[in-house]
Amino acid sequence: MKNWIPFSDKDYNQAWDRIDKDLKFKPSISDFPSFKMPHPFITYDISDFFGDSADLALYDDLEEKLLDVLKENTLENEYIMALDWQHDCYWVNPHLEFEKDEFGEWAIPIFPNGDYYFFIQKDFKWGYLGHPWEKSITVFGKELINAFDKHKPRMFRKILI
Repeated sequence: MKNWIPFSDKDYNQAWDRIDKDLKFKPSISDFPSFKMPHPFITYDISDFFGDSADLALYDDLEEKLLDVLKENTLENEYIMALDWQHDCYWVNPHLEFEKDEFGEWAIPIFPNGDYYFFIQKDFKWGYLGHPWEKSITVFGKELINAFDKHKPRMFRKILI
């Protein structure tokens, strides 16, 4: 995948060290929230969209809206972090093609149906954090929140916090 540039070991360690330090990341399947968010932030309840009966068009809508928001908040040559907790992580440019794998997903999925999936600006000005057990997506940073207000995914109906 041309747009998905794998992290070096140094990139990986620096990113997760900063997430642990700045967001006080404490992964848990039952103790929520798992991170302390910088203000402003919004956490959306996406629990209605887990399971076999979920409308697949809603996942496509979320993907499309996230990509619009990421493009709006990055320069044409800017790369952001795409993170999958305890797995491979990548640098990705929202303005380049987002290739998909054989399952039709990005290298880092946007819907947290199995792990923590994060898309974070390299200086931590904003981020999109998917929590698989809380069944939530948290958006932090004024720019990203404002962009999601303009490009609101249909999944973003219920606010937790």
